[in-house]
Formats: sequence, structure tokens, C-alpha cells
Amino acid sequence: MQRDDLQREDYPSEGLQLEDCQSEEGLSKDRPHPSEPDRFEPNQFEPHQPGSPPSEQAKPVRQAVAEVRLAAQQLQHCQGRQRSYGLSCMAAALEAAKDEILEANTLDLEASQDMAVPALVQSWLKLTPERLQAAIEILRELARVPDPLGQLSPAAYQPTAAQAYGQRFPLGVITLISEAFPALGAIAAGLCLRTANGLLLRGGSETSHSNQAIFSSLGQALEQAELPVESALLLPTDQGGSVQEFLEYQEGIDLIVPYGRASLVQQVIKGAVVPVIYPGLGNCYLYWSNSASFELVRWMLLESHRGEPDRVNALETVLLPPTFSTTNLERLWQDLRQQGVEIRGDETLQVTYPDLTPASAAEWGKSHWSSHPVVAFRVVADLSEAIALINTHSSGHANALATASYDESRQFSRNIRSAAVYINASPRFERYPGQGATVALGMACGSRWMSRGGFQGRIGLEMLTRTSQVVLG
Repeated sequence: MQRDDLQREDYPSEGLQLEDCQSEEGLSKDRPHPSEPDRFEPNQFEPHQPGSPPSEQAKPVRQAVAEVRLAAQQLQHCQGRQRSYGLSCMAAALEAAKDEILEANTLDLEASQDMAVPALVQSWLKLTPERLQAAIEILRELARVPDPLGQLSPAAYQPTAAQAYGQRFPLGVITLISEAFPALGAIAAGLCLRTANGLLLRGGSETSHSNQAIFSSLGQALEQAELPVESALLLPTDQGGSVQEFLEYQEGIDLIVPYGRASLVQQVIKGAVVPVIYPGLGNCYLYWSNSASFELVRWMLLESHRGEPDRVNALETVLLPPTFSTTNLERLWQDLRQQGVEIRGDETLQVTYPDLTPASAAEWGKSHWSSHPVVAFRVVADLSEAIALINTHSSGHANALATASYDESRQFSRNIRSAAVYINASPRFERYPGQGATVALGMACGSRWMSRGGFQGRIGLEMLTRTSQVVLG
């Protein structure tokens, strides 16, 4: 479908025009920040020194935030049907510009060879026709779902002589600091438009051509839908604006979402002075009970590593009871190796299998950032020790249990600290699993500086809105 085939009558705006989507709220105040090197790599930036003079490089950040904030204020006054029309225009615009976007991504891939981009990041950077089409389908699905704003929910309490209810509202301005993942900007733009939030994307230089092509198409779609074009804004790397600037910028940004390697995410978590929701990538655990079959465990492991393009919920550590079946374990290792999975083991397993690649002590608490899947195996005393290890070392966004025991499943689900718990089910993450499912940007491990407490689970429409309690007397 071409953009010209979309009719405004399909998404009536009830006479609402862009000039009707205005707000009298003031813009953000200027604040000086440091400049940035050509490539953004965590820990490359010197923190801003209080009292230092404003740099010329800082202006684009202040200006961009101000533009997005004003656009977000306008967007909040636009009808849900108009935003649905805008989402359909976005999908059609990306469909029409497929060839240009894929050509731009080819330029990024070629440039990444000269930039010494790691193989894992290159795999994230590659935008295949299937990955681009998946982003288009997500935008179409977001156009179909009911408008989340204005939805009412029961209040936590009912005061005397009054009625209370909860009502959902946008957060405001969301900044996505992304490493690679060119399609992620389009998905984030769709989620933000559906929730009437403004989006500011700070991508890496490795995705500069792809992001430009994608956001150029999104801007045309917003213009066609008579929505504020600045509500989804890309800040190119050559216009200044370091990661550190976004972290220290307090006026105008309501939420930061970092997406990339652990070093980038940790830099944002430690340095941000505004709320942060941080997603998890890998470092998920599986406890293989003696009662679970070899076939079930094999399926759960392989499925979890088939997420595209990033292995969000990849099971990278398997915990075994002392009486595990050596026959089943050796069969599993053989099958995993045939699928290109690297196997590692703890000291207990190395006694029986001296040729096994050893797993270091630091490995149990971090993701395996490699271009190929890695699974480490460890022997524990029982399920209780397994739960304690998982709660200590896993990222906390997805953990799994394979068992035929009801008691074990109850013990696991009641004691594990995880945003999602999978029992005899594949934890494979998909941003849009299918019709009727929720669209998600990623899986949140937690949050920092969030007034509503820790956030975990799928980063979707609900997480990108706030609920206000309304009391009617």
C-alpha cells in the first residue's frame, strides 16, 4: 500500500487540525553540556564541569529537546484516531521507501568494517528486508490497537462520599539512546505516537545512514497525517550532543531508554539524572530438574536464542542438580554444538569433562557478548540454591524452569525475582508475537529515579504512560 492510498476519512480527526494541537506550557531552559567525539563508546566522555562555559556543541541538544517537548504537548491534544492515521502513514512510508532504507543500511554496514565495529554489533546493525517488514507490521498493529490514553482503571481506594478512578496520560519526552538496531527507532516512534509521547533518538554513528533514511520517511508520514513532525526527532551524531549531555539534561526529558551493550546501558544508569528504564539482553537462567525431559530442555534453550535481531531472553546459564543424567547432558551438548552453540562448564563438570571450556566466576553475572550463542552449565545442590543463584546473578528480566513437578514449579514461581518466569515454556522474545499480542521495545530489568518504583517486563504502551488518580466529589 502506498501512502497516497491512505485516506483521512479512514481515521477521522473530528475536525482537529495541527494548529488545534497547541499548548501554552513553556519550553525547556538552556543548560551547558560537553561536546562529543565522532563515535559514541561508553566511558569516552568527560563529565560536564559545573561552571564551565557553554559549548557550541550543546545547542543542538537543548534545541532538539525543546522542539520535541513542544511537539509532544501538541500531540497530547490530538485525537486518538488522528494518531492511528499517523501510524498507518508511518507504515506506508517505510513500505514505499524500503529500497532507499536498505541501501542506506548497506552504507552503514560497509562503514562499520572501517570503524572496527564488533561482530555482535554488526549483526544488530544489519537491516534485512524481513527485519524492516517486521517493523512495518508493528506500526500497522499499533494503528489498530485501541488508544491507551484516557482509559480508566479502578482506583486503589475509594474515598468516603466520592468516586475515584485511574486515568492514563503520556509521560512527555522519551529519549532512546541506541547502539545499532536501526529498526528500533521506527518501533519506538510508533509506540510514542500511540501514547502521545515525543521521541528523541540519539543513535550511534554506525547507524547514521539508516536512521536518516528511516526518520526522513517517518517525518513525511507525520506531515501527511497533519501531526507535529518534531514529535519523532533524530539527532544526527554529526550535530553534536554526547550521551553524557542527555544524561545530565534535567529540563525537558521525562524518560531515557538505553539500548545496546552492557557498557552503554551501565553508563546511562550511573550517569542519568532523569528517570531511566533499562532493558536486559541475555544473562537468563534455566534450572533443569531431573524430572524434565531432554527434548523439552533442548527446545527451550534453542528457541530462546532465536530472537531477532537480538537475543533478549537468551538462556545463557543452565543449572543442574547433583544427580543429573550424564547421558542426557552429553546428548544436549552434542545437539547444541551442532547448532553453533559454545558450551562452557563449572569446576564440578570439568572433573568429569576435562576438555570442557571453563566458565569464569565473573561469567555467572553477565551476558555473553559474542556473535555466536554461549551456554554455561553449573551444578547446584538443589532448587533452593538455584533460586538463590538466579536472584543474585541473573539480569532479572526472564528466567526459566524445566520440570514435571508441581511442587518445584510452585517453589520456583513464588521465590524467583524475575519480570517474567517461564515454566516448561520458551522465553524467546519477540517485539510483536502476533495479532492480539502486545508490542514491546524490549524487556525491562528495572528502572532508576522512577517515582512509581521499579519497572520490569515488556516495554510497551502501558510502561510508556502514567496513571493519575482522579477523585470526584
